Amino acid sequence: MTAGSGGGGIKKRQRIGCNSRLSSTGAVIDSCCLEGTVTEASHKPSGPRRTSSSATISGGFNDSASADVVLRLFLEPCPSDSDSESISTLDSFVQDDLQIYLHSDVIRRSKYFSALLSDRWQGDSGDGDDSPKIYRLNFGVPASTGTIDTHLTVLQLLYTSDFSGVIESASTALLILPVALELLFEDCVRSCVRFLEAVPWTEEEEKRVLSLIPLLREEESRELLDRVSPAKTDSLEEMLYGLIVAAIHNHSNMAFVKAFVAKLLREFSSGDSARRVLDRAFEASLKTVKRSLEEYSSPDFRGDHNETEAIQRLNLHTAMTNGRHLLWLIERMIELKVADKAVREWSEQSTFTADLQRAFRDDAWRNIVPGLPVVVLRCTCKLANAVASGSILAARPVRMKLVKEWLPVLIVCKDNVSVLHTHKSLYTELEEIFLRIISTFPLSDAQELLQQCLSFATRNVDDCPHLVTAFNTWFCRAARPPQADSLC
Repeated sequence: MTAGSGGGGIKKRQRIGCNSRLSSTGAVIDSCCLEGTVTEASHKPSGPRRTSSSATISGGFNDSASADVVLRLFLEPCPSDSDSESISTLDSFVQDDLQIYLHSDVIRRSKYFSALLSDRWQGDSGDGDDSPKIYRLNFGVPASTGTIDTHLTVLQLLYTSDFSGVIESASTALLILPVALELLFEDCVRSCVRFLEAVPWTEEEEKRVLSLIPLLREEESRELLDRVSPAKTDSLEEMLYGLIVAAIHNHSNMAFVKAFVAKLLREFSSGDSARRVLDRAFEASLKTVKRSLEEYSSPDFRGDHNETEAIQRLNLHTAMTNGRHLLWLIERMIELKVADKAVREWSEQSTFTADLQRAFRDDAWRNIVPGLPVVVLRCTCKLANAVASGSILAARPVRMKLVKEWLPVLIVCKDNVSVLHTHKSLYTELEEIFLRIISTFPLSDAQELLQQCLSFATRNVDDCPHLVTAFNTWFCRAARPPQADSLC
């Protein structure tokens, strides 16, 4: 909004009773203080002038009988328009030219008008010494930044202390607030801000709030900023981590909540943040599973037998529950291609795999958590398959440790016939994946590991083609002449 021919964009207002536009507007007062200058200054064809639609009250808004301020409110064309476009725009805005009657003692509620009507800016007025002082002002509203109706509404609000009848929606508050800021109408600004603090916004309204926040003082914008801007730099990741923890621990309808959180992770804009959050959750779940298996495999036998058995059951159930959480996290990490750290962690679990082997050699777990070996092997299968397929590019030492640490666990599980019959396809899949990874090693390392894979063979040789292929590949490579000799 501009005054007269001067102007500029709205700027953050100061506590003093004037703003940067007063110097240009002062000239408007001086040039328009004589009778007849309103029409002459407009340079527009004469026509009907619009006034407020509300009834005029004596001494109130637009009461010409008692007013001492005559304000010409008009719409200006955009400065960026060409000359021909400006003429066309001016013609279309002829009707947006109002003459409003105001009262200086009322409009001084606006610090802008208060400064404008102070002694420093007063011009000559009246027809004689005894005539009452009349202030005549031109007030231009750029077409690009506002409308006549909005400015008219704010001028009317100068005559009331109750803004609730006008500010009834976020969109209305957002229309009024820029004008109130420009006029330094503090009461109106506070009412708009309080309303915006208390109500929801649409996406478009939030964009407008963000554009207006820089124009507000710090104490006015604090609650709006708290709503749209994080107080801490890591709040986004804390929120994601909290959602993951809630999804895997705190909901009875866990499957639906997990599906929802998985969708959020897929659509999340920052891959690095998702990686850090999933790594953190993975480490926490893995730590719990490891601790439970360690306590189960090496129990403290203080106390009676019943108490020890109850603790052992609790340890196995804890390992099983968190093992399922671990599998879900691994699936999310592979889906988002952020499982690099998880593969490295999984390949460095010599103590954990030793505890698993001890546990699975016992019979106690079968009646308590019969699905535990399957959950653990599915975690291994997911990570190993991502490595074998190239989805995760793991260095040779990582690939080597992954097979060396988890191959013995697979072999121990295969020795359990009851589990083998139930989940044969899982064991066969993991065998094939391990053999594919072994094929990426130097012949000497592959020779050592392939000898451990003989347990993959069954009574029927045709049931283990993956093992036959792996040995044939090794023997074919080993029979090939050394490359150094062939180059000589």
